[in-house]
Amino acid sequence: MPQRPEPERPRESGPARSLLFLREEELRLAQDLLYFGYRDFTAGADRILADLGMGRAHHRVLHFVGRAPGMKVGELLAILGITKQSLGRVLQPMIEQGYVRQDPGLKDKRQRLLRLTEKGEALERRLFEAQREWVLRAYREAGPEAVEGFRRVMRGLMGEEARAQFEALERQAAPGRTTPAFSPRPIERKSA
Repeated sequence: MPQRPEPERPRESGPARSLLFLREEELRLAQDLLYFGYRDFTAGADRILADLGMGRAHHRVLHFVGRAPGMKVGELLAILGITKQSLGRVLQPMIEQGYVRQDPGLKDKRQRLLRLTEKGEALERRLFEAQREWVLRAYREAGPEAVEGFRRVMRGLMGEEARAQFEALERQAAPGRTTPAFSPRPIERKSA
C-alpha cells in the first residue's frame, strides 16, 4: 500500500513558528509558570485572610460581589461553580460578620442581591492592594504586547461558560455603567 504524503506544514519563521509546534516540556513549563505565578500572586492576600480566619473562597466572594454590586446569589453560584450549600458555608458568616449584605430584589422579593458593606469594601480594597503591585510590576516588565498576549492566553484557557461569565462581568464593571448587566450562564456545580 503506497504511503500518503504528509500534509505540508505552514512555513513560518520566528516566534509564530515555535508556537505551532509546542513540545510537552514547553506545555509543562506553562503549567509551572501558572502554578508559581498564582502562588506568589495570592500569598499576600492569603496572609491577610488567614489573620481574619478566612481563605480564598472568602476572597472570591469579596472580589466578585465587589466587582458587580447587586449580584444575585444565583449569579455568584454560577461564577464560582459551587453548590448553594458550599456558598452558604462561606457567605453566611461573611454576612453575620458584616462584610456582605443581602437585600431583597426590587421586583422579586425572593431574590437575594449581594453587596459589600463598608467593612467588606475596605477588606476587598486591602486584598486588591496586596495583589495590585504584583500585576502592575509584571505588566510593566513585560510591556504592552506581552500584556495583550497574556490576556489572550488567559481567555484561551477559559471554557465557553467561563468566557461568557467573564465577558458579562467585564460589561458590569465598565466605566460609567449604572445598571446591572451581569447575566451568567449557569455551569455544572461542584463542592468547594
